[in-house]
Formats: sequence, C-alpha cells, structure tokens
Amino acid sequence: MADASAGAAGAPQENYHITLPVKEYSPVHFKLEVEGKTAVVTLNRPERKNPLTFHSYAELRDFFHALQFEEEVKTVVVTGAGGNFCSGGDVFEIIEPLLSRDMPGIMQFTRMTGDLVKAMRACPQPVVAAIDGVCVGAGAIIAMASDIRVGTAAAKVAFLFNKVGLAGCDMGACAILPRIIGQGRASELLYTGRVMGGEEAERWGFFNRLVASEDVLAEACKLAGSLSAGPTFANSVTKRMLHMEWDMSVDQAIEAEAMAQAVCMKTEDYRRAFEAFAAKQKPVFQGN
Repeated sequence: MADASAGAAGAPQENYHITLPVKEYSPVHFKLEVEGKTAVVTLNRPERKNPLTFHSYAELRDFFHALQFEEEVKTVVVTGAGGNFCSGGDVFEIIEPLLSRDMPGIMQFTRMTGDLVKAMRACPQPVVAAIDGVCVGAGAIIAMASDIRVGTAAAKVAFLFNKVGLAGCDMGACAILPRIIGQGRASELLYTGRVMGGEEAERWGFFNRLVASEDVLAEACKLAGSLSAGPTFANSVTKRMLHMEWDMSVDQAIEAEAMAQAVCMKTEDYRRAFEAFAAKQKPVFQGN
C-alpha cells in the first residue's frame, strides 16, 4: 500500500492495492471471507459498534473499486461484527481530526467518502447488506448504497448528520434515499436525524425483509448465493441499468433497455436457459 499526500492538517489518505482474485487479499481494516462466489465484508470493531476511520474508508473504497475487475466474486455481503452494523465515523479518529483541517483537507475527506458510495454502485456485483443493531451515520449510508438490505427488528437506522451540525446531504443521501423510500420519508429522516426502527424500515421499504438477529447474516448470504447461481452477467447489466436510468427519460430508458437486453440475448446463459426449458430441466448458469 502507498500513502497519498495528506490533507493540510489531517492524517494521510492511503491507497490500497487490492490483490486479484480478492479471495487472496488480506484486508487491514475489515474482515473478508469468500464463500463460493460471495465475498463477505465484515466491519470488525465490535467493541465500538464498528465505526469507520480514515483508513477503513479508503480500504473499503479501493476494495469495491477492485471488484470491477474481479471475475470470481459474483455477489457481496456487507455486515458488522458483534450484533451491530456500523456506528458511523469514529468520533475521535475522524470527527475530531477534521476540526483542525483546512477546507482543501476537509474536501479531500468528503470526496473520499463519496467515492466509497460511487465504488459500491459501480461494481457489477449485487451488494446485500445484513443489518442488525446500530446502523447510523456513514453506516446507514453504506446500507443505503447496497442493492438489497436484509434487516432485523432490533436494527436502529439513523441518518444523524444534522445531530452533529451537518446537512443531511452526505455521500449521496439526498439522491439515493428518496429513490428507496420516497421524498417525504427521506426528508423527514434527513431533517430530523431520528432513529428508524427495523419494523418501520421494512414498512417504508428501506429493508427488503426482516429476519431474526441470529439469522440475518445467513439469510443475506443465502440471498447472495442465489444471485451468484443466476445469470450473473445479466445481473450486472440489471445493476448498471438501475443506476443509469436515474438520469434518463422513459423513452431513453426503454431504448437503453432494448440494447441491453439484446446484448444479454447473445450470452450463453440465455441459450442455456432455453435448452434447459426445452429439456424440462433447471438451467445451470455460468455467467457468460
């Protein structure tokens, strides 16, 4: 790993050179396990409810960026250790040091955090978040940036930026959250910073489903595994189109989907599906 230049009054931002395939990479600031075609990323500071630091932000950013070039991993699960997802940015390792940074140094940090969300949205693998306990601040953003969220009734989700004197427009929240739960509900959460419980999160559509705390990781991995067993090239196209079509008119989206679907119809997985149907068998997809 190599250090990039530091902000004027802050810790250096690092670049992490991720080994490919990622199953051979040993992270410094989170836990990584590859089970079959699924990479399980665990935020692993349970004694403090898994807060983020400058360095864990940077390593996560570079990990998700590297997934764009990863061939063996087809899905990703993100979770937290010790019964909590993530308590956001570490108060003494991020918030306090930022008080002494100048504006260019602060912008370096805020752009880096946004780059994590960009990398999560740009990687072709569907990302499934397994959320229990505390999921606040940047932790809520990581959950938001995931494609699918499996939660528990015990989860506590809060976009609490205004509680520390900041705007709710952090790391893409004002763009992405309304698309998940609606403008009015997103506005309430971002203006108030209040906690959204697990049952409310499911009712509002933030959680795709609720499961027991002891089952949340297993259920997320099961869901990820089912996606990994599907037509993974087509899944990556679906993810790309879901992202790109935010900025398209309906007519543009229909045309873009016509071209995307035509590409998928030239894959071997499309042929495999037809041949399996004709033979009254279940298709075995291979991602090409």
